[in-house]
Amino acid sequence: MTTTPVWSVDPRTGKQREQVAVEATPREVDEAVRTAHAARGALADAGARAAFLRTAAALLDEAAAHVIEAADAETALGPGRLTGELARTTGQLRAFADAVDEGAYLDIRIDRADPSLSPPRPELRRYKVPLGVVAVYAASNFPLAFSVPGGDTASALAAGCPVVVKAHPDHPATSELCASLLRRAAVASGLPADVVSVVHGFDAGLELIRHPLVAAAGFTGSIRGGRALFDAAAARPVPIPFHGELGSLNPVVVTPAAAAERAEEIGTGLAGSVTLGVGQFCVKPGLVLVPEGADGDRLTAALTKALGETEPGVLLDHRMRDNFVAGVRERAALPGVTAPVTPGSGGEHTVGAGYLTVPAGLLVDPSEGAEDAGAADRHSYEVLLEECFGPVTVVVRYADQREAAAVLDRLSGNLSATLQLSEAETEGAPGPASELIAQVTGLAGRIVVNGWPTGVAVAPAQHHGGPYPAATSHSTSVGGTAIERWLRPVAYQSVPDALLPAELREANPLGLPRRVTGG
Repeated sequence: MTTTPVWSVDPRTGKQREQVAVEATPREVDEAVRTAHAARGALADAGARAAFLRTAAALLDEAAAHVIEAADAETALGPGRLTGELARTTGQLRAFADAVDEGAYLDIRIDRADPSLSPPRPELRRYKVPLGVVAVYAASNFPLAFSVPGGDTASALAAGCPVVVKAHPDHPATSELCASLLRRAAVASGLPADVVSVVHGFDAGLELIRHPLVAAAGFTGSIRGGRALFDAAAARPVPIPFHGELGSLNPVVVTPAAAAERAEEIGTGLAGSVTLGVGQFCVKPGLVLVPEGADGDRLTAALTKALGETEPGVLLDHRMRDNFVAGVRERAALPGVTAPVTPGSGGEHTVGAGYLTVPAGLLVDPSEGAEDAGAADRHSYEVLLEECFGPVTVVVRYADQREAAAVLDRLSGNLSATLQLSEAETEGAPGPASELIAQVTGLAGRIVVNGWPTGVAVAPAQHHGGPYPAATSHSTSVGGTAIERWLRPVAYQSVPDALLPAELREANPLGLPRRVTGG
């Protein structure tokens, strides 16, 4: 049998470091899924699940130096960034353990029988059960928090679903290390190690989504890759839920009043958000509407200064670097587009940060936006409304609110939308600010005012998703409610108490929260 080796690669040099694994064959993917499916019964013990998640967090913390070293060698994200990401990852695991203990995620509802109603109501008891084996597709830009031990894995395990992770090729050694720690944690908690397993390889990812025992999937990555998997999930004889995070432009609107009030502060803050993690965050602001005039000029001057002082950085791999350089070149070549700080190649293995600027009229109607638009048509400028992964943003200069609204009308779905408002505009009086809030609510899953979208808090009220192509479902991949993706409701009608699941019995032996209707 021919095997394809999986190598750890140093993004700082492009050189192979070590062979980590081999790409999984169809037979090996089948075995991983079948052993995970066989282990699902052990996950029915909520106490064991919670202990497993806490033990996994503890083992990751104990191995922190090794984990961070491995992740930095494969991603060049740096120990500082990765230390924070590991803390986020272990925090997620512990938070889902707490959610398991609390039990509210089961959404238990009891409607007592009432024969006096018309029609009569029978006894109904409802809760949620795990779907089964979950396929997780790891992200390139978060080797921990959105990878093997990340939020998709943690939430699926908390729901009672075993997980098979398709490792990302940019950090296979980190994936193997984290998988070994999770499997150790499972055994230490009295669970089979196979409640978590990892496979490598592009073909393995396709085999995984097509496997008849895979019940759902979670994905973080590109529109192209995510859409292919989404279509494959829908084309199965039995379609399955596919919770994908695919791509996002994350627009920012700076009002004229905000620019007048704090142009320099906004420009500097924007630069920090665009370059955070070398522009490789899924919520990087990729399109910024800035008013024309002197106040907008002060903002872009501050942006120019801050970006010009930013050192070149290393992207996650050379393929992404090549795509970034080509994407910037394509955008900068459009008539009427200028590059005050030219982003692109910063060296053989690095890229420089920068931004492009374009009049709003060219995005709305190129024939009226500028005389030098030449033969370029509206379709040519569509690329400016697409995500460019890396440290670049597009600044759109608009004349009035009507023009800004017209640009926003052209956008597809996003993970976030940010408004930079003046102090007076935040007081809530009806006006342009409230109209902007209403407009961007239709575009994004998270609305930010006078902040920046980079940095996604892991909290119960968080929503990390949005209209397509930001996501393929309306669920969040961050925060406590992410567990809902891996559950389905079941209602029991007129079932004798002795035959009910323990969670629904009258005596409530597990002490779970429940909502009861009727006496």
